[in-house]
Amino acid sequence: MRMGAVDVMDTTDTVDAGYTGGAGTDLRRSPLAPGRFGALAQGLLPFVLALLAGAVVLAATGKDPLQIYSIVFRQAFLGTTNLADTLLFSTPLVFTGLAALVAFRAGVFNVGVEGSLYLGAFAAAWAGFTLTGLPGAALVPLCFLLAVLAGGLWAWVPALLKAHLQVDEVVTTFMLNYVAILFTSLLVNGPFLAPGTANSMSPQVAPQAQIPTFMPGSQFNWSFVLAVLLAVGVWWLLQSTVPGFAIRMVGDNARFAAASGISVKRVVVYSMLISGALGGLAGASHVLGVTGRFIDNFSPGYGFQGIAVALLAAGRPILVVPAAIFFGALTNGGGLVQLFSNVPIDLINVLQGTVMLFATARFALRFRLRRAGRRVGRGPEAVPEAAVEKGAHAEVQADAGAGAGAGAGAGAGAGAGAGRDGAAGEA
Repeated sequence: MRMGAVDVMDTTDTVDAGYTGGAGTDLRRSPLAPGRFGALAQGLLPFVLALLAGAVVLAATGKDPLQIYSIVFRQAFLGTTNLADTLLFSTPLVFTGLAALVAFRAGVFNVGVEGSLYLGAFAAAWAGFTLTGLPGAALVPLCFLLAVLAGGLWAWVPALLKAHLQVDEVVTTFMLNYVAILFTSLLVNGPFLAPGTANSMSPQVAPQAQIPTFMPGSQFNWSFVLAVLLAVGVWWLLQSTVPGFAIRMVGDNARFAAASGISVKRVVVYSMLISGALGGLAGASHVLGVTGRFIDNFSPGYGFQGIAVALLAAGRPILVVPAAIFFGALTNGGGLVQLFSNVPIDLINVLQGTVMLFATARFALRFRLRRAGRRVGRGPEAVPEAAVEKGAHAEVQADAGAGAGAGAGAGAGAGAGAGRDGAAGEA
C-alpha cells in the first residue's frame, strides 16, 4: 500500500508485523476519538436515558420518580457537607477515569487500573508509615512519587507484552488486577500488619503525610483539586504536546501514524505508563486523604468504574470531572433512598448500570456505522474492517472485565451485559 511516495511497508523500525496489516494486525480506531456531534450532547445522552429508564422502573412499581430523584439530588448537592461528600466520592473516579482515558486514546484497552491503584496505595502508605522523620513538605510528594512509580511499573509489564509480543492487553491487565490485590493483601496481612490489630490494615501514616481536609466533619480534601488539575494537564498533554499528538494519531489510525514516522510500539508503552501512574495516584490520594492507612480490599471497584467515567467523557479529559461527579452523586445520594422510602438502594446500582449500558451502546453503534461506511483498502486512512471489529470487541471485553471485577457494582455489571450484546451485534 502506498501513500504518495511513501511506502508504508518500507518504513523502518516504526512499523512491525503487529501493526502493518499482516496476520498479526492490531489496528484499531480509538473508541474515544471525538465524534462529529457536540461533546455536551454526547455526554448528556447516556445520563438522560438512564434517568428515563429509572423513572419507568419506579413508575411501574408504584413509586414517584420525581420524589426519589429529589431525595438523591438533595443528599448529593444541597448543603455544604453533602456537596463535599459527593466530591469526596468523585475524587478517585477522576483519577481512574483519566487513567483509562489516556490508554483508550492510544487505542490500548487498559482494564488494569485497579491493580495500579492498589500498588500505588500501598507504596504511598509504606512511605507514610516508614519515613516518619521527614517533614510533610517532603513526605507527601515522596508518597505520591512512589505511588506513581508503583502504578506505572505495574502497567509497564502488559505494555511491553502488548507492544513487542502482541499479547492482548485486555487479558493481561485484567488478570494482573487480581495479582496486585492478592499481593497487597499478603503484605498487609503479613509483615506490614499494624501491631495490635486484628483487621487487615497497615500502620497509620504519619500525621504530616495526611492530606488536609477542607472542613471539619468531612473527609473532603485537597486531592480533588489535584485531580482537577490533572484533568487539565491531561487535556494539555493530548492537545498541545508532541507525545499527546502521537497518542491521538496512534489511537485514530495506527497504520497512518506508523507511515508518518511515529513509533507505535513506543506510544503503546508510554501511554500505558501514564495510565498506570494515574491509577497509582488514585490509590495514594485515597490512603493519604481518606483512610490514613492501607486497608485490605479498600476499593469498591474504583478502577473499573473509571472505565465507565472515561466512556462517558467521550475522550475529553475535562469531561471526566463531571462524569465522575455524576457517579459520586449517585453513591452519596443513594444512601438516603432506602432510608426515606421503600425503594431499595439497588436502584442506584441500576442507574449506574444503565448509564454504562447506554454509553457502551453508543460506541458500539459508532463502530457499526464506521464499518458500514468505510471503504477498505483506499489509502492508509482506511482501517481494515477486521481491525475495526477487533477494536469494538476489545472495548466490550473491557466493559465485561469491569463487570466481573467490580463484583457487587451493578453499574459495571451492566457494562458487562452491554459488552456481550455489543459482541453479539458485531458478530
